[in-house]
Amino acid sequence: MRYFADLHIHSRFSRATSKDMSLERLWKWAQIKGISVIGTGDFTHPEWYKELNKKLDINNNNLLKLRDKYKVNSIPDSCLNEVSFMLTTEVSCIYSKNGRVRKIHSLIFVPDFTAASKLSHALSKIGNISSDGRPILGLDAKTLLKIVLDISHETMFVPAHAWTPHFSVFGASSGFDSLEECFDELTPNIYAIETGLSSNPAMNRRLSSLDTITLISNSDAHSPAKIGREANIFDTSNPPLPPFSKGGYGGIYWQSRVLRGTVH
Repeated sequence: MRYFADLHIHSRFSRATSKDMSLERLWKWAQIKGISVIGTGDFTHPEWYKELNKKLDINNNNLLKLRDKYKVNSIPDSCLNEVSFMLTTEVSCIYSKNGRVRKIHSLIFVPDFTAASKLSHALSKIGNISSDGRPILGLDAKTLLKIVLDISHETMFVPAHAWTPHFSVFGASSGFDSLEECFDELTPNIYAIETGLSSNPAMNRRLSSLDTITLISNSDAHSPAKIGREANIFDTSNPPLPPFSKGGYGGIYWQSRVLRGTVH
């Protein structure tokens, strides 16, 4: 089955984000936009985490679904579709490396609430995760990657909007010239990068060092209407198959068996 996934959005607990970014609205607008799998965003925020735990339940595909009592009935018949949620968050790292200030945003996907809770607990020891849905930490992105890898072998770490001038791994103002410069010996654990609104796959493919890296695209939506403005096209025999486990998250698997492309 072919379906669309938007894995980078934000909740109403992130700065400059619409108060309408609730689970109920995400569920509704995902259907209107034709999105079958949507990220929760911001699971590190304590209040959002409580809401996710309260309103979401395990689906039969190992993703999450909105509990029936929170579903609204105002979906046009032509848009009705099953929507699954995946636990996702974004972390902002601001630190100094090699004589320069670095500002790197990273996406993190986890398989379950246990892993989400462990990561939030680890990050809470480093900085304030309650002030913003996308926590801002004085933490090296490489160290963040190491923390994520130690949480579970089923986690996924993706450099976000990789070419945005500010706050990205390749950003002209505060990024790096290569993934290796940022992540050193942990670079092989980077299977994918997010193209973001500042680039498209064709632009990224001009850089040969990214030949083995999977390219994903997401909306980074701060309001419901922006959901799906960029998305990923997946094709699986058991819809929708969560891209978890090492078999599912390896770049080769995404490229050749599951991920068919992106929408811009």
